[in-house]
Amino acid sequence: MARLSRVLPLVACLLVFVFSVTPTLSILTDGRAKITQQSTSLNDGVDRTYVVLLEPPAHLHAHDEAAHRRWHESFLRPGSRVGGRDPPTIRHSYTGVFSGFAAKLTQEELAAVSRKRGFVRAFPERRVPLMTTRTPGFLGLDAKQGVWNATNYGEGVVIGILDTGLTALHPSFGDEGMSPPPAKWKGFCQLPAKCNNKLVGLVSLMGGNDTTDNVGHGTHTAGTATGHFVDDVSAFGLGRGTAAGTAPGAHLAMYKVCDGEGCFESDILAGMDTAVKDGVDVLSLSLGGPSMPLDKDLIAIGAFGVMSKGILVVCAGGNSGPTPSTLSNEAPWILTVAAGSVDRSYRATVRLGDGEAFDGESLTQDKRFSAKEYPLYYPRDSNYCDVFDVNITGKVVLCDTETPLPPLSSIEAVQAAGGAGVVFVNEADFGYTIVVEKYFNLPMSQVTATDGAKIMGYARAGPPSAAAPLNATILFNSTMVHVKPAPIVAAFSSRGPNVASPGVLKPDIMAPGLNILAAWPTMVPVDGDTESYNYNVASGTSMATPHVTGIAALVKKAHPDWSPSAVKSAIMTTSSAVDNAGHPIMDEEHRKASSYSIGAGHVDGAKAVDPGLVYDLGVGEYSAYICALLGEAAMKTITGNGNLTCATVGSIPEAQLNYPAIVVPLSDKKFKVKRTVTNVGPARSRYTAHVHVPKWLKVKVEPEELEFEAAMEKKTFTVTISREGDGGQLAEGSLHWKSEDHLVRSPIIADARVVQR
Repeated sequence: MARLSRVLPLVACLLVFVFSVTPTLSILTDGRAKITQQSTSLNDGVDRTYVVLLEPPAHLHAHDEAAHRRWHESFLRPGSRVGGRDPPTIRHSYTGVFSGFAAKLTQEELAAVSRKRGFVRAFPERRVPLMTTRTPGFLGLDAKQGVWNATNYGEGVVIGILDTGLTALHPSFGDEGMSPPPAKWKGFCQLPAKCNNKLVGLVSLMGGNDTTDNVGHGTHTAGTATGHFVDDVSAFGLGRGTAAGTAPGAHLAMYKVCDGEGCFESDILAGMDTAVKDGVDVLSLSLGGPSMPLDKDLIAIGAFGVMSKGILVVCAGGNSGPTPSTLSNEAPWILTVAAGSVDRSYRATVRLGDGEAFDGESLTQDKRFSAKEYPLYYPRDSNYCDVFDVNITGKVVLCDTETPLPPLSSIEAVQAAGGAGVVFVNEADFGYTIVVEKYFNLPMSQVTATDGAKIMGYARAGPPSAAAPLNATILFNSTMVHVKPAPIVAAFSSRGPNVASPGVLKPDIMAPGLNILAAWPTMVPVDGDTESYNYNVASGTSMATPHVTGIAALVKKAHPDWSPSAVKSAIMTTSSAVDNAGHPIMDEEHRKASSYSIGAGHVDGAKAVDPGLVYDLGVGEYSAYICALLGEAAMKTITGNGNLTCATVGSIPEAQLNYPAIVVPLSDKKFKVKRTVTNVGPARSRYTAHVHVPKWLKVKVEPEELEFEAAMEKKTFTVTISREGDGGQLAEGSLHWKSEDHLVRSPIIADARVVQR
């Protein structure tokens, strides 16, 4: 966690794990609650917040919120409170995503609640962390491509965001030229904030009415998803241009559920619940916790309820890369987003005295600095450059800090000691990923570990002669665009395989998340200058997520009757597997990126609104999938329907789920999967199968052609996969369905670690 403590503005907060000291509850076959004490170290009199799931009685009307709340409160009336104290009070009452409530309870009070009719399960609350001017063009959304025009910039679609609040008066949330929200909209802005035709909802679910963003995270993500057009925007004078979100015409509703320390699950669920009742069309969460079984993951459970109401949930994949199996938000009904680079660089080139130059990046740029060369100093015995035993006045200092971001203590030390500038060498694990932030007015450049090793070699070799001392300078080239190759996977972006469900590919998609310029809640001062800017640069899967959310809103505008799974399929199957140089997308080490890093590929907003075919799924298929994966009790918990049984919904193994990606065990035996596609393109169309896999993997598609005669017609095909020869433990490829107008691409992953369940 320390390594990524500053990749995101809020990722420094620690997860609070209470499972080791709190009871786990589950339902027995006779309907009674079982409480398993995992530790006796917790004082029974200590209150803990629990999210309690309930099965409402049949006489309760689904839309009678007052009646539901009274029933929820009945669980906390005298008889559930022990010790003669006043009964606990409900923090949140949930009726939109499932039936239940959140309240602070002691273990004895929880036991009393669990004995009441209608109790299903209780979860001890966790705190989870929060995980532009260029990216719309990079994603193919500019007017010349026609996507914004074709969808009227997402007008009439409401994007809901769960985050840290926002600054309502920010220019990115102005409503010039916008129509009022759709008639179905029920949201509002909590006073003293005021709504307009852009910002149609702003409430806090954390208690009180403080909806302001004191962190920056919420304003940044909201601006990225749906920021209005703002001209002449920059951060510190860099990246100048017109700012806009990926769906600049969409309406915005912000639900404040987080602060600088993170987000409590009870507040997240309250945000989901309120967003569903308000009438959002897409819901975005740039937050998440560690992997856990889906029936114990409250975000997954809440997202299922949201999905069942026809609303797509888009979530951040996490910032624990490049380590494998580190994803957040792994449920298949969630669209999980990885982070990559864009084709923009805040270029700061380090040029050595021997003429060799290395391209780095920096937000702290001073073009006056490049007028001359400076003596180069390399403190070999102190990587962090915190203490200097020589005079460094007027020198450029080389620091090998072994961190993805320069330590502030090192910057302060160099500046205090009179250093003229500083070059920071990136952490080796981060490869070619350089995460930039604005620091003091000390000229600086951040270079990759590979380039840093060459610069350190120059410094270690010593001066070639007394007449040619070791020198260096930094050439500041402001902002460069059309940089190649791009995108590249950001090193911090969490990786698969999917721990909760290995047979389902995660992440689903990659989007820009490295050094993203977007709205900021306050003016950002520039030291030593009178200028300040209310736009800032931030990095993380938090920044990638709203890019995809905005594109999902455009798809929803073009196809308002599509299911969440159809929208998700369109985004996945139209994504790109190649960079802007025409080569396969690379990871942070400039190796070909795995599907476990990029999912189906990099999102392509220009194509997502017209996918040709979609892989559709609904509550029934997901319920059968849960039965196969986790069993009936888990299915009842996640669906919130105690009347369902696995006997009635069936069982769908992971590999057979109608997902837009195929993950199967790698084996000498033939493994057959079935998929069904729906024609959403021209009524009369013919698609031919093309398979791209390693030679030692045999893949057969039957039938090899799909001929459609009508719109929304469905066709089913099978894919049989087996190993022929020894090529390793993992094989990756893709299946392409091609027509005259469309290419529908799905990843194929055959992994020896996957066991069919």
